[in-house]
Amino acid sequence: MSSRATAGASRPHVAVIGGGFCGLAAAYELGRRGVRATVLERDAEIGGLAGSFPAGGTRLEKFYHHWFTNDVHVMNLIAELGQSTEVVLRPTRTGTYYAHDFFKLSTPLDLLRFSPLPFPDRLRLGLLALRARRVKDWRALEDRTAADWLREMGGERVYRVVWEPLLRGKFGALAEEVAAVWFWNKLKLRGGSRGRGGEERLAYYKGGFAALAEALADAVRGQGGQVRTGVPVQGLQVEDGKVTGVITPEETVPADAVVVTPALPIVADLLEPHAPSEYVDSLRRIRYLANLCVVLELDHSLSDLYWLNVNDPGFPFVGVIEHTNFEPASTYAGRHIVYLSRYLPESDALWRMPDEEAVAFTLKHLRRMFPDLTGDWILAAHVWRAQYAQPVVERGYRRLIPATRTPLANLFLATMAQIYPEDRGTNYAIRQGREVARACAATLDGAV
Repeated sequence: MSSRATAGASRPHVAVIGGGFCGLAAAYELGRRGVRATVLERDAEIGGLAGSFPAGGTRLEKFYHHWFTNDVHVMNLIAELGQSTEVVLRPTRTGTYYAHDFFKLSTPLDLLRFSPLPFPDRLRLGLLALRARRVKDWRALEDRTAADWLREMGGERVYRVVWEPLLRGKFGALAEEVAAVWFWNKLKLRGGSRGRGGEERLAYYKGGFAALAEALADAVRGQGGQVRTGVPVQGLQVEDGKVTGVITPEETVPADAVVVTPALPIVADLLEPHAPSEYVDSLRRIRYLANLCVVLELDHSLSDLYWLNVNDPGFPFVGVIEHTNFEPASTYAGRHIVYLSRYLPESDALWRMPDEEAVAFTLKHLRRMFPDLTGDWILAAHVWRAQYAQPVVERGYRRLIPATRTPLANLFLATMAQIYPEDRGTNYAIRQGREVARACAATLDGAV
């Protein structure tokens, strides 16, 4: 721990922009190193993309969330906070909707029974997952598309039936540009989170991710830091190539250094008056998809599956996630929670629909899969939107990623677009936040 770990104003102060898990983890790690941190979050609550809302007497994530059993960074942090008993591990059931029918795909035996593929292709599909987990050097995949790699690994029919609908369902017109590295990491994560019988096992936090975010914020406050919500950042105060403060509607928050965690287009807007145009343009080079998520609270369950991949090009959502087949419905006063998620450009008609129309659109398509679903089942419906939900990981993506250090000597960058070869998620957001905090604290120590 830094020799600067002294009380009061003599400690250096860092402003952390963004109160998602990356920003909160950065503030926590800074506090551990004797640096006082102030988190500035524009929304009314912390959590970022893992933010929550009231449902059934508790808090529920706006966008579906879980952890894999191999998510070590979040588990280590939870242990440090003394909260390990709040983590629950449960087996989950996964399936696929294909050709107007449901198929379970939770275990190796389910895979062998997957009748849309001839038996030799079922074996190829299973071997593909095993071969993906054995990839030692992911850099060899960087200049290949996921489509080409998956065709080579499993054959054309496996690609057409299983993988192509999922790629197109998630990335739409950009599906053919997605890098093999991105898909390889997805296979590796899911394949590494299984029990002895081959079933997928996932983790959740008692009280939801909001409870963990609050525990982390409490730890930051206990270190002498602050977590402030409802505080949008309007600009940076810069003198001689260094940030001296963060401008908010109410005040300029003085800072010895700044950690910035929002999406790169937002960062570009903040830095445009202060950084070279070439650098600002490079931040805008990485593309993002938005996400629209419809959350239904039902008095009936739709199925016994937690995660249903939809391999139907006519269905507008990439998956149907019945959260209460993972976290019990009793947590939500008996309500069954269903997420329907779609990644899309902001030009998409669904993104621009009013909430009521988006819900009606969703139910019309959902009833094609579940014809028994009636309006009487629906206790509540919610629509959540995230403008920058998914960076598009294209070929050669590593060459596009900005460094942690920026042209401003004391401003550090930590965003989900820099998490590579892994994809976004709270586990890697925590890793990213703690890493940038260590770099920031070391720079402050060197400035003494």
